[in-house]
Amino acid sequence: MEPFKNLLNPALVRKAGARLQATWPAFDKTAFLRHANRGLEALELKARAMQIADALEATLPAPFDQACTVIEAALAPASEPGQPAPGDSDGLAGWIVWPFGEFVARRGLADPERALTALHALTQRLTAEFAIRPLIVAHPALVFATLQRWVRDPSAHVRRLVSEGSRPRLPWGLRVQALVADPTPTLPLLAALQDDPSDYVRRSVANHLNDIAKDHPQLVVQWVRQHLPGAGRERRALLKHASRTLIKHGHAEMLALWGTAARFEGSARLRLAPRRVVVGDSLELRLSLRANGSRPQALLIDYAVHHVLANGGTSAKIFKGWTVTLAPGETRSLTKTHSLRVVTTRRYRAGRHAVDVRINGQMVAEAAFLLALE
Repeated sequence: MEPFKNLLNPALVRKAGARLQATWPAFDKTAFLRHANRGLEALELKARAMQIADALEATLPAPFDQACTVIEAALAPASEPGQPAPGDSDGLAGWIVWPFGEFVARRGLADPERALTALHALTQRLTAEFAIRPLIVAHPALVFATLQRWVRDPSAHVRRLVSEGSRPRLPWGLRVQALVADPTPTLPLLAALQDDPSDYVRRSVANHLNDIAKDHPQLVVQWVRQHLPGAGRERRALLKHASRTLIKHGHAEMLALWGTAARFEGSARLRLAPRRVVVGDSLELRLSLRANGSRPQALLIDYAVHHVLANGGTSAKIFKGWTVTLAPGETRSLTKTHSLRVVTTRRYRAGRHAVDVRINGQMVAEAAFLLALE
């Protein structure tokens, strides 16, 4: 499997250098390549983007407006989500755009209006969700006025940027602490976008609301309570995805809004196979349910894996399980495969790992397996 970091690679850097020189003949391509590619192979993805941005700072024109003009002229034609990607000869698009956004974020704080114009162009070739965040911190009034206009932009990429760029806790992005403390400035933007025709935009709105739920659960409960009645299929899907963290953690009011607050009436048994697993392999969960109630039961079933920490403690990570309805007296067997392959966001440690199953937010069964490193 190709390492994720190789989404930014020396070949893309050479292409960027050639395109910039074609756009602005005075561009020092040799210096850019030397700076951008120095030790690039040893760096992870974000570090690669930052180093390429350093090289852009060293070689693009000193006047910010001129630098932005050069960048915009080097870009491929804009396209909408789902359209074919531009060809290599069409200009710059895709992952190489990330360091260009970082350049604009660094140099544009002194000229935020010009920076926002550049980010409007860049986000249509990849995303400017990381780059806009320093501008939100430094110039909130200007940026939010701009985002309010952009909710009506013809480009789905730009409309998505309105939501994604202003998320309080965007992964990999600068945390906007003011929005973590008070997310209300983004709520009119989300209201304008939650019924957007593009699923690409709506998914961002759901993730944004889920971010808010981590710090202000009652705000998102109230949002769902207000917007769920009479919602069509697409809005229901958005609101359900926005509710996922609160549902996973058994938030009673949110579970009630989705009709899954009742305690499970019946018995549950969890079995794991194999009982000893090596990192990189998979674990099979086998859940047996028997309903004892007199009425059908709507069950939202999640499971938590309690990962071993360096200090000997554990940390639970909750995963999506099943959504089922059991008839009175019904028995049901459910299976799921849980991967233990290596991922960049988690470090596995050997030892006993507990697994518990939660139905409508209540733990009903548990088991354990031994994890070995090899």
